[in-house]
Amino acid sequence: MPLGWRWAPLGGRPPKVRTVDTVPGGSAAPRHLVRLLFSLAVGVSLIAGCSSAAQQPAAHATRSGAAPAHSAQPAPSPARTPLNVYSHIAAGMMNPKWARDPYRIYVPNSLSDSVTEIDPQTHKIIRTFSVGDGGPNHITPSWDGSVLWVNNTYGNSLTPINPRTGKPGRPVPVADPYNLYFTPDGKDAMVMAEALSRIDFRNPRTMRLRYSMHVPCAGVNHMDFTANGQYAMASCEFSAKLLWINIKKRKVVKTLALGTPMGAPFEGAGPGRPYSMPQDVRLSANGKIFYVADMAANGIWLIDAHRFKLIRFMHTGAGTHGFMVSRNGKYLYISNRGQGSISVLKFATNKLVYKWWIPGGGSPDMGGVSPSGKQMWWSGRYNGVVYEMSTVTGRLVAKIPVGAGPHGLCVFPQPGRYSLGHTGNFR
Repeated sequence: MPLGWRWAPLGGRPPKVRTVDTVPGGSAAPRHLVRLLFSLAVGVSLIAGCSSAAQQPAAHATRSGAAPAHSAQPAPSPARTPLNVYSHIAAGMMNPKWARDPYRIYVPNSLSDSVTEIDPQTHKIIRTFSVGDGGPNHITPSWDGSVLWVNNTYGNSLTPINPRTGKPGRPVPVADPYNLYFTPDGKDAMVMAEALSRIDFRNPRTMRLRYSMHVPCAGVNHMDFTANGQYAMASCEFSAKLLWINIKKRKVVKTLALGTPMGAPFEGAGPGRPYSMPQDVRLSANGKIFYVADMAANGIWLIDAHRFKLIRFMHTGAGTHGFMVSRNGKYLYISNRGQGSISVLKFATNKLVYKWWIPGGGSPDMGGVSPSGKQMWWSGRYNGVVYEMSTVTGRLVAKIPVGAGPHGLCVFPQPGRYSLGHTGNFR
């Protein structure tokens, strides 16, 4: 989402951090985007079940001299491996199509109208290039990893970046590209045209428009797909709603209200109707739950990914905003942008197991995990920096100055078979 309120930073014990002093070129171009945020905490329990198989009875005794009878015993069925939709994003499982592309960090500076490219090994800035008056919000790997698309929301275009060279190409005209996704089969690109209240299905290579799907909400901007790829769940930031989308029919079939939209009168919220501003969406490893970050409620919603029903709410911290998944598919990293912290959820138990603070405060927004899985990279939305942190201890490794308003940071290349879009949701 565009820039909102700031919270007072909360610090922790400051470890040694490498700070890079080189600031890339590009002037700031402040924009008038301010939104109010509030908080809530709701709780309901989540239960899981299991089953066991019955044993076969023993064979009956036979008459003397007769051959023993044998009961018909079915052959034991092989144990089923639990579903893990992230089983192909482990370290070392790089798609050969992009395995030789140089490892880089791509940062869209939404208020400087530029993109900064960083060498993560040296922490040095390789280049910064302008996207005109584009307002770049996210950088999205294409389904086949052949191009990285800069989402120039206000410039109504997508700027292609060649991931082999890091150089930008000629912008492609696309209406209101706030965010970008790809269907799991790779047949369609889905542009989240937030200001136009629609999702545009486009040719994933040429970006030619195929179909515009109106959405019954305001601020549609983040999404993820079910394990079988038949449905998608999208968040509507300014309506406090979620959408259930039939991908084949290109149709919104259900909606789910989470709370009171931020645009409602102040007295509109209350017990059972808190303010809500849903952001990032991510599927659990077992494909049973969608997690939704809520920047106004200050936590995450758990949604049944089969029945599209609310399970419960979990408080994480002020300004909950973005997600990324660990390389082993066991943990969900959650950014609390308003308090400068990262919460860590364990998929198997749906419990928060760690909370890591950025020393001196910060504003972690969106990002990605390194190919090795040992580091995670976050954009610092209000601080004009990028954070590199350990995925093991949460230690801040480096803080690198970039342009103004860094937003949907992209780490590329990453392990996986294909990209579902956003800043690098691979499966």
